Amino acid sequence: MELRILGCSGGIGVALSTTSLLVDQDILIDGGTGLAGLTLDEMAAIRHIFVTHSHLDHIAGIPMLLDTVFDHIEEPVVLHARAETLQVLQEHIFNWKIWPDFSCLPSREHPALRFEVMTPGEKVRVGARSVEMIAVNHVVPAAGYRVQNGVGSFAFSGDTTSNDGFWEALNCHDRLDLLIVESAFADEDYELSSKALHYCPQLLAGDLKKLRHRPDLYLTHMKPGAEDIIVEQCRSHIEDFQVRRLCGGDRFKL
Repeated sequence: MELRILGCSGGIGVALSTTSLLVDQDILIDGGTGLAGLTLDEMAAIRHIFVTHSHLDHIAGIPMLLDTVFDHIEEPVVLHARAETLQVLQEHIFNWKIWPDFSCLPSREHPALRFEVMTPGEKVRVGARSVEMIAVNHVVPAAGYRVQNGVGSFAFSGDTTSNDGFWEALNCHDRLDLLIVESAFADEDYELSSKALHYCPQLLAGDLKKLRHRPDLYLTHMKPGAEDIIVEQCRSHIEDFQVRRLCGGDRFKL
């Protein structure tokens, strides 16, 4: 199983794109602006999209992706998300006002997009891969995901802050090879972090003590310009992990 980081920034700019993770060639986790780096053939190969939540930085590329590939695919792309997330996408994005409804284009009989409700704790098998949804704590209904293929596994927190459920779900498994977790703000923005329900280094350090595994740890979703201080603060707070910064273009073999 290969994991390719298309985008992982908390904002946009030169060499910065928002969250999008490609698993092998056919599974996408979130669809932020990082999708713009894919070729037409790579976009057309995506068959499943697992969305963490409805915020724009995690879904902005999906409407353009579907517009680009809808006449290059034979089967609809399946978009998996919590019911609340799908409702937002249907009411506010694929509503013919912001963007066409590709769940009935090119036709209702042969759409480019199919919505599939997924609930926390549910696992969806795609080929040899199993994708598990895990509820997390954010300002809108949100999820993280754990993906395994029988050989390796990784988990992605999505956007979240202090909680027990994410860590308990990961502890239910025998192993975890890679953990990608957000730390959007520096400790100086603790109040903002708490209000927006994002991690900052001290909050993340407290929650990592709940995890019994010791996977490779990569930080994602950091605000542009604050990356170095966030990584430095995480390293000072977190003793049991080697803290690394996730970057667009990173690839992992699991």
